[in-house]
Formats: sequence, C-alpha cells, structure tokens
Amino acid sequence: MSTTATMGDMANSTVEFYPKRGGGGAEANHAGDFGVSLDELRNLMELRGAEALQKIQESFTDVEGLCQRLKSSTTDGLSDNPTDLEKRRQTFGQNFIPPKKPKTFLQLVWEALQDVTLIILELAAIISLALSFYQPPGEDSEVCGKGAGGAEDEGEAEAGWIEGAAILLSVICVVLVTAFNDWSKEKQFRGLQSRIELEQRFAVVRNGNVIQIPVAEMVVGDMAQVKYGDLLPADGVLVQGNDLKIDESSLTGESDHVRKSVEKDPMLLSGTHVMEGSGRMLVTAVGVNSQSGIIFTLLGAGEGEEEKKEKKGKQPEAAVETNQNKAKKQDGAVAMEMQPLKSAEGGEVEEREKKKANVPKKEKSVLQGKLTKLAVQIGKAGLVMSAITVIILVLYFVIDTFVVGNMTWLPECTPIYVQYFVKFFIIGVTVLVVAVPEGLPLAVTISLAYSVKKMMKDNNLVRHLDACETMGNATAICSDKTGTLTTNRMTVVQSYINDQHFREIPDPSQISPNTLEMIVNAISINCAYTSKIMPPDVEGGLPKQVGNKTECGLLGFLLDLKRDYAPVREQIPEEKLYKVYTFNSVRKSMSTVVQMPDGSFRLYSKGASEIVLKKCSSILGTNGEARNFRPRDRDEMVKKVIEPMACEGLRTICIGYRDLPGDPEPEWENEAEIVTDLTCIAVVGIEDPVRPEVPDAIRKCQRAGITVRMVTGDNINTARAIASKCGIIQPGDDFLCLEGKDFNRRIRNEKGEIEQERIDKIWPKLRVLARSSPTDKHTLVKGIIDSTVLEQRQVVAVTGDGTNDGPALKKADVGFAMGIAGTDVAKEASDIILTDDNFSSIVKAVMWGRNVYDSISKFLQFQLTVNVVAVIVAFTGACITQDSPLKAVQMLWVNLIMDTFASLALATEPPTEALLLRKPYGRNNPLISLTMMKNILGHGVYQLVIIFTLLFVGEKIFNIDSGRYAQLHSPPSEHYTIIFNTFVLMQLFNEINARKIHGERNVFDGIFANPIFCSIVLGTFGVQVVIVQFGGKPFSCAPLNVEQWLWCLFVGVGELLWGQVIATVPTSHLKCLKEAGHGPGTDEMTEDELAEDEEEIDHAERELRRGQILWFRGLNRIQTQMEVVSTFKRSGSFQGAVRRRSSVLSQLHDVTNISTPTHVVLSTANASAAPGNAGSESVP
Repeated sequence: MSTTATMGDMANSTVEFYPKRGGGGAEANHAGDFGVSLDELRNLMELRGAEALQKIQESFTDVEGLCQRLKSSTTDGLSDNPTDLEKRRQTFGQNFIPPKKPKTFLQLVWEALQDVTLIILELAAIISLALSFYQPPGEDSEVCGKGAGGAEDEGEAEAGWIEGAAILLSVICVVLVTAFNDWSKEKQFRGLQSRIELEQRFAVVRNGNVIQIPVAEMVVGDMAQVKYGDLLPADGVLVQGNDLKIDESSLTGESDHVRKSVEKDPMLLSGTHVMEGSGRMLVTAVGVNSQSGIIFTLLGAGEGEEEKKEKKGKQPEAAVETNQNKAKKQDGAVAMEMQPLKSAEGGEVEEREKKKANVPKKEKSVLQGKLTKLAVQIGKAGLVMSAITVIILVLYFVIDTFVVGNMTWLPECTPIYVQYFVKFFIIGVTVLVVAVPEGLPLAVTISLAYSVKKMMKDNNLVRHLDACETMGNATAICSDKTGTLTTNRMTVVQSYINDQHFREIPDPSQISPNTLEMIVNAISINCAYTSKIMPPDVEGGLPKQVGNKTECGLLGFLLDLKRDYAPVREQIPEEKLYKVYTFNSVRKSMSTVVQMPDGSFRLYSKGASEIVLKKCSSILGTNGEARNFRPRDRDEMVKKVIEPMACEGLRTICIGYRDLPGDPEPEWENEAEIVTDLTCIAVVGIEDPVRPEVPDAIRKCQRAGITVRMVTGDNINTARAIASKCGIIQPGDDFLCLEGKDFNRRIRNEKGEIEQERIDKIWPKLRVLARSSPTDKHTLVKGIIDSTVLEQRQVVAVTGDGTNDGPALKKADVGFAMGIAGTDVAKEASDIILTDDNFSSIVKAVMWGRNVYDSISKFLQFQLTVNVVAVIVAFTGACITQDSPLKAVQMLWVNLIMDTFASLALATEPPTEALLLRKPYGRNNPLISLTMMKNILGHGVYQLVIIFTLLFVGEKIFNIDSGRYAQLHSPPSEHYTIIFNTFVLMQLFNEINARKIHGERNVFDGIFANPIFCSIVLGTFGVQVVIVQFGGKPFSCAPLNVEQWLWCLFVGVGELLWGQVIATVPTSHLKCLKEAGHGPGTDEMTEDELAEDEEEIDHAERELRRGQILWFRGLNRIQTQMEVVSTFKRSGSFQGAVRRRSSVLSQLHDVTNISTPTHVVLSTANASAAPGNAGSESVP
C-alpha cells in the first residue's frame, strides 16, 4: 500500500512530456500538455470491468500512470494553481451541462394567445372592426328596419370601430399579464433551481488537503473522495477503495449494487450512487463528456430543443432526464450541474401503472385534480349559457325584424344585419369569457410560487411545487430521530470500562493503561478518517463536529480522556488500513483491520451494543486483563448496564477488538468468520439531546390532527425515552412501541408475505418503530398510505437523511430530506429539503400547505360569486333587452379584476397559527364547503337583486335616460354606467368578505398584514374611477356625478353588511345546499371521462405530447443503433447495449410493467413522490 505514496511524490517530478497518441492532427494538439487526449479518456470510460483494466494496462501501465499523464498525484491531488485548473477546463471541458435557453417573453406571449376563448374574442373583434368600416349605400336606410337606426350622426357612426378595438386592446392586456406571470414564475423557478444546484458540493484533495468545492468546479485530474451516500458528479477511475458498492441502476437499469475495486472494476460513472464504503477516485471525464453528460446530449438537453416545451414537466426528457431531479421539471432549465439520470423507485410505479392502465393522463396533485374538474364543469355550464344567449338574441332579432316588422332581407342591408349578428356573437363570447374561471390555474400558481418563496425563509427548500400544497393535508408524519428530533450533537456521557460503570467521564488514572491505549487506538483507527473535531468557529463555542456525528462523539470522548486521535492517524494513514468493513444498515457496525509490525493483523470493531456484544467471547476486566465473557455475563451486562443507559435515552455503542494471525492470511471476504470471537474493550452511552423547540412543534402537530411517529434505527429503550421527552407518547395513552423484528413478525403471514390487514391492526396505534431497517420504513409508509381502515386516505410525510431512506421518501406523499445531514441520494428522492434539519420547520410547511388550500378556496368563493352574477346578468339582460347590460370590454375588465388581481390579492394571504387549530381537510373533501356555498349564493342573490333593480327601474330612481333598447352605435348611457360601476364596487367589497371562508365575523382581521391585498383593492378602485370618468366610448361609460358615485359606493359597502347577515344564518339549517369541487374519485372517473376532460382542458397539450412520444421513440431507435454499432466495434457483448438502452428507458421501473415506450414517458414522469408531482399545471 505504501508504494502509492512514494509513486505519488515522484509523479510530479517525472511527468515531463509524453508523445501524444491521439486522433492525429487537431485532436492531438487539443490535448494541450497532457499525456492523454479527451478522446482517449472518453473511450476509456465506455469500458467496464476487465476490459477497462486491460485498456489501462495497455495505454498507461496502471492507474498511477494515468494519474501521471494527467499531471495529478494520488496523495496530494492537483495543486490549487488557477492557470492549471483553467487549462484543464479548456482541454477537457467543465463539469457543467449548458442549460437550455429559457423561453423568451415573446414565446410566452404567443403561448398565452393560444387560449381558445381569447382567440374567439379576437376573431369577433376583427369581424366587428371590419364591418364598422363598411358604410351602407344611400341614406334610405329605413328600408332595413329599425336595425339601421343606429347611425344618428356622423360622429357616432365613426366611433363604430371603437368597440372592436377596445376588445382587442383588453385581449392584449390579458395576454401580457398572463405572459408576465409565466415569465416571473419561470424566473423564480430558475433562481430556486440554481440555488439547489449551488448547494451540491464535493470533497476533493488539492495540495494534499481535503476541501469541499462546488460540483461545477471539478476538473479532470482531481482526486475526489467518495463516501457512502454520495452522488458521483463526474466519471473517474478508483485509486483506493474500502468495500465500495455502487448503485448503477440510473445508467444500466440493473438494480443490484456493483462492487468496485482497484483490482477488478475501478470504473466509477457520473450519476451513480455510492451505497456502501468509501474511496478515492481520479476524475477522468466531466460535464458533457461524462457518461450521464453524453446521454443528456443525446437527449438534446444541451441544444435548445425549443419545441420540447416546459410543458409542465412532460417533455420526453422528463421521462429520462427530469426524474433525476423532480424540481428540474420546468425545462431542465438551469445548468444541470451534472445531476445524474435519476431513477424512480420501482414499487409505487407498478401500482400506479395498474391503476391507470393506458390513460395518457398526468397524475395531478389533489388540489389540481379538484380544480381541473371544477373548471371543466364551470366551463361546460358557461358554454351552454353563452350558446343559449346567442341563440335567443338572434331569434329575437330575426322574429322582431322579419316576422313582426314584415321586412324582407335586402342585399344592401346585409352588412347591417351581419353587424347585429356579430354584436350578438360578441355578447355570447363575453358571457363565456366571464364564465370560464381561467384565473384558477393562475391563482394556484401564484399561491404556490408565493408560498415556496416565503417557505425558503422558514428553512423549507421546496423542490416540487405541489408538495407544498399536499403538506396541508398531511395526517401522519414519520420522522427520524437523530438530527430531526434531536440536535445531532453526540457526546459520550456514560461508559462501562474495566468492569466499572462510570456515570460521567472517568479520569484517565481510573482506567488501566493497557485498556486506555486500546480505547485510543480502537476509536482513532476505526472511525472514518473524514470524521474530525475542529476548533469552534467562535471563541468559547462548542467544538465543531465534522463527518459522522456518532464517530465525532467517540472522538470527543478521547479528547475528554486527555488523549488525541490525530497522532494515531498520522502514524497509520488511511492508505495503510488493510481492510475496512464500512457501516451499513444491515451490519449496524463498522470494523477496520490493520497489520501489526510483526505481520499479524488486528481487527477493531464498533457498533450497536446488542449486536457487537453477541460477537464478543471475552472482555477486558478490572486490571485490563482479558477474561471470559459467557452468554450469562452478557445477559447480566444488558440488564445492569445497557438497559439503564438506554432508558435514559442514551445510544449505546460497544467497542471491541480481535487479533488474527498473519500466516496463513485470513479469508477477508468471509466476514462472519472474521468479525466474531471479539474481546469487548468498553461500552459507551452517547447522548443526543432533544431539540428544545421539538416538544412544542409536536404538540402543535397533534392539535392539528397530525400523528407523529418516530422511526429509528436505535435501541427500543432509547427510542421510547426520546419519544416521551418529545411528547410523541404520553403516559396513559394507548400506543405501541415496536422493534423492527416484532413489526415484521406481526405484519407477515406464514409465507412471509406482508398482508395489508395485518398492517391495519398495527399502524393506527404505532408511535415508535425502533431498530428498524429502511425496508421497514418503506413498508410502514406504504402500509399507511394503502390503508382503508379510516374513511379518509392517509397523507403521509416522511423525513429521511440516509441513502437507504430513498425508497420511503419517494413512496411518501411528501418526502423531507435533511439539508445538512442528508446524503445526496436522500435529497434527490425528496420533495422538500429542510435547510436546518429541524422538525419545527415541518410544522411551518404544514401551515403553508393549509394556507395554500385556504387561499385557493378564498379565491374560488370570490370568483364564483362574480361568475354566477355576471353570467346571469348578461344572459337575462340580453334576453329581455337584446343587449347585455355589461359590455364586452367591461366584462373583460371585470375578468381581469376577478382573475388576475384577485388571485394575486387572495393568494398572498400570509398564514396564521390559527390554521393549525383545525383537522386536515382530507383528500376527498370538497373544495367548496357548505359555508362557502352559502356565501356564494347569498352574495349572488344580493348582487342580482341590486343589478336587476337598477336595470329595470334605475332610470326612475336616478332620474336619467334609460339605457335599454339602445341602437347599434348609440353613445354610452349613464344608466348602464351606473350598473357597471355598482357591479365592480360590489365585487371589490366582496373581495374583502372572501378573505374568510369558515364563517368568521371579522373579515378585516389581519388585513394590514397583507400589503399586496390592500394595494390591489385600492389600485383597482383607482382604475375603476378612471374608467368610468374618462373611459368614454371604448369602455361604454358615461361620466357620473358625485351623488351617483356615492350611491354606487353605498351599495358596495352594503356587501360587507350583507356578509354579516349571511354569517348569522347557520349552515346546518340549509339542507338544500350541496358542496362542489370534490376530488376526482378513482371509481367515478372512467377512462373516457378522463380523456374527455383532458381534451377540454388542453387539446394542444395532447398534440404536443403525441409529437413528443414519437420523437422519443425515434430517439430511442437512434440511440439503440448507436449503442449496437459501438458495442460491435469494441466486440463486447450486444447485451450491454440493449441493457443500457432499456435502462435509460425504464429508469429502474420494473421493466415488466412496461409495454411500449409511450408508457415509459408517462410513467416515468409520474413516478414522483407526491401523487402527481409530474404533471401539475402549477409547475412551470
């Protein structure tokens, strides 16, 4: 082992210059001064296993040779010389995949113009414009009946074009507002994205020091330290490894972990996960030249494949590329810092596949599903109403003109009649525009985007928009113990050494010197060398713990014993460790073998006390002499030492050693034979105090109807002690605390299969699951989610930090990963990253989630009132007076207030603690509760009464000219202006009412906490004044005097008083009301209905998706052909190619479920954690 070190030192001196072999000419020059070209490295990285080793031997003699050619050292890494680093970037590329260009503002405008209702309006406006320029011949227009009486004077006839122009103008306004919203949304998202990206750092050796650098700064030739839980950011060759196992499923589709070693298979690929062990690798390919980079380039992530819209995360890349990071949903927008191809856990995909056999439908989040359904229902109703309006108007006009008036249709009158028809058509379209609540998706998006931005301040980094809303429905949280509920600052507080139980740190003189020496060596050597204790950042602070916290606790114990671990490590550097059995969730222990000076071996082991003690056959007694340790002694020790420690909430760790002969050398692969027959040195109790704010946060959760369960790998007594300190279990409650073994025994039948009914007997009472494996966690989460015991389906949030928590985080409705302690794998699988690892931040997420739901409900309550009133007014008005009291342009303005501004105002209400006082709504709870229905109908009645009074007797009340039965181009009347003004003012005051949806009396409560709301209400009022007083012909408004304004305002304020009246009526008495906006039940929605809804919602989207599927299939064919050709070239096996292709497709999905590539696209996009992160409309 030591040779590497000397070779490394020589490396820098011997590398002068190698004759370049390379693809001749330009290629060769491109290699700069390095002894190897980019192409050679690329070809090398395409090989695996034995082939790769052979190639390394042929071209470079060994890894050391490659290292020299790259002018790097295996021990000291690169020098930190900026010019050298820059040169490497020039020669071998940067570790960064260029992002796709964001959509330009014009593209977004073009997209907003695709809206069907807007297109209809544009057409109508253009026809209306065209006709207004047509002057009917001759003056004898009486021939055409009363239809022509409109052109009273020249000025008025001239103004005929204004209406069309005004409609066009307002359409432009709506489009610009929508486009701007999309644009800012995308910008926010990219900001969020780059933030996630900049947070990924990696450990490399530069100048002999280990430093953390941002992934984008890695260059070829870097010496990177890889450890358990890492996501490899670049390709490389292993230089030194301990027990390294890699999950390469994201590239190969093989779910088995691959063993990597310098002798057998040293090739490490970007985008794969380290599942076990540690090691060092020489970086050989970065960015677009690395394996995942090559696949990205194939997928066109590098080029601006513009047509692959950021269509809500359903691009074909979404299938392959975006699963890697669900937040990249938008269009892989931000520079994908070597984020590898990600794979969805197979399990939940299968069920979802079965459920939705072949419906090409994106899974939506709960809210999205409810809203879509509601919007479609409202849209249908609006369509019917507008059609009836147009038909009635046309019939009335035709009968009135040709039947009653006995007119004949003269050719010269045609344009005039057509103008009438166009006017009717515009009225119809206006009714439709007002009826369709296109503000809904906008409200959801604004609300979610706003919440996400604010949640950043509350230490929640949201990676998927809908996770935030799902969190509001959460009914269960399965939390880790270490680091989430506790501070994750481990300190040894008790120990059992030399047959003595010390309740505090012993004085070194109390321990026999021999034992002390053993403890120092066992801890210094058998803790990962990446765990260290650093001096505190601030004077007088606590020392900083770096690396694994439990190991830091042990190292701290050495410092408390007035000894230091550093000299031991200097004497035995990491390269000299003979064999390392790294810690994993199965072993629950870690062992290291070192070679003694006399050639024999010594193994040090540490781990969970009950596991290591079982392997001990002797123990160091009173004077440091080993004595026999029988099972009887062990039971006594468990009773007298371990259980008392555990009941105080301490984690117990046993430290042991064993001497092995040097000749014959032991069979290292046979772990069971080696790690046994140990001598116990000591047992220590490590305390990890509960975070001070946790008990209060858990109380809030319980009050809010959320059950908190603790799932931990710790001893059951420790877990129970911590759970009662946190308040997860209270004395006198009916609860279960189980160990993983018992849990498994209870939920499995004789055949060892998991049965849902058995889980259902356990989970409602289960509060603590101890000594649990990652699979137990996944089983529990899945069991709770699939359970049908309670009438509401449970919505489960899970926290996790380890690599092994990935499956559970993905399965959960919302997965929280720890930002500080979490591994890359856990962060990849999660929906929200807790940047401070703190449980109380989860409570904040619940508050924000509920707030999103309430904001949407507030908006709906307001929007639907306006819709109902506007549609009825336009419809009846048109039928009775042949003209809608609210003109098209006015309707569009009302639409703008209702949709865009109201969604901004109501969606940005800040959350309050009161949100945590109610139970979760549940998944099938209707969006529009009975109270809201009462409010909508109540206010609707008030507004209709006022408006119809004004419409039919308004002119008498105000003593003005009637505006009814006006001619075609007659000037605007004060009468209709008053109606319009009153209508808008009533909406404004009703917007204040809409702030409360649970029937509260004080609607002004906390109104000043939301400056956006106040400014929007005042701003809208200001614009309304301008429109009425100066809008003139385009807005069909006549200026009003002060008295008329006061009356309008008075009626508006009446809304607030009327709101109080409505609040007095108890909802329970109104039996006739029905709730609306239920979630799409799985049973009631047939596939046809799904497909039909889909069509209505967005026909264009489907077309787009069809094109994408074809594109994706084509791409796969090309890819396969390329793979096959290159495979045959290097005469490898054909299977490798097929395998790699299927993996890019199946992304770890159980390949069995997949029938066609079409499926793959959809299923992969769906396999995200919350049910339906993939296709939600709100994800930009």
